[in-house]
Amino acid sequence: MSPTPARNRPIGRVALVVKNSTAAANAAADLENHLRQKGLDVVVDEPQVDETCPPDRSRVHPLPSEVDLVVVLGGDGTLLYAARTFGRQGIPLLGVNLGGLGFLTETSLENLYPMLEKVLAGDFVTESRMMLAAEVHRNGRPVTHHHVLNDVVINKGALARILTFSVKVDDTNLTWYRADGLILSTPTGSTAYNLAAGGPIVYPTHESIALTPICPFTLSNRPLILPQTAVIEIGLEPGATDALLTSDGQVSCPLLPEDRVVIRRAEHSIVLIKNPYKNYFDILRTKLGWG
Repeated sequence: MSPTPARNRPIGRVALVVKNSTAAANAAADLENHLRQKGLDVVVDEPQVDETCPPDRSRVHPLPSEVDLVVVLGGDGTLLYAARTFGRQGIPLLGVNLGGLGFLTETSLENLYPMLEKVLAGDFVTESRMMLAAEVHRNGRPVTHHHVLNDVVINKGALARILTFSVKVDDTNLTWYRADGLILSTPTGSTAYNLAAGGPIVYPTHESIALTPICPFTLSNRPLILPQTAVIEIGLEPGATDALLTSDGQVSCPLLPEDRVVIRRAEHSIVLIKNPYKNYFDILRTKLGWG
């Protein structure tokens, strides 16, 4: 999927999603002052890690619907929070890298203001990234629902034995896995935990779902690329203990024996503003140390 031109709607209100760090707070203060001098309204949101299951929505501070742009000051973790919290509103996200890897936050702090001038002038392109929806079913009814940009992971606790679970794709039995866990990844998340577990790198706009076992007992259990339309159902065995479902590495949910986890493409995608001075292969070469 090719990048798309920016929408014509003028930008009047900007939201800043700010990592909880001194560097990010200082950058946000300078940026807020800069934007207000241009006559723009500014609202500020600080990521809140939601440890509850099901998520406590009262802890989320939704942005006003009239926000036209979200600037994320932090690292990829901060952008993952912004995507889960605000992505369904279709507001373009501009990621500014103040963290480590920066696969998602493509713009450096040094290039923020020139990039911002382009965005405010409408001179930018966006890229749509698919998300996943994960639902936990217990005793025949859904108990929690998560949207993720990177991945959904089912894994064992620190002292738990190997997990055994069944996997169905579109109501068809795939196989039984005995493994430390299972990763369901979007193309965007293919360079995260999926890559560390031996999964494939998938171009971020290629709409598909990667299924990667974590340390499988049977060596023939290999990663699998599924179509974006696939509905994956994972069932835990009756004796499963100390299993967790983790969304984007930030929100965890304990799983009980015989829980079922249903994962499919989310109804909405997020909109990322592309850095015109970088492309995906530049980022891969830099971040993975390719020659």
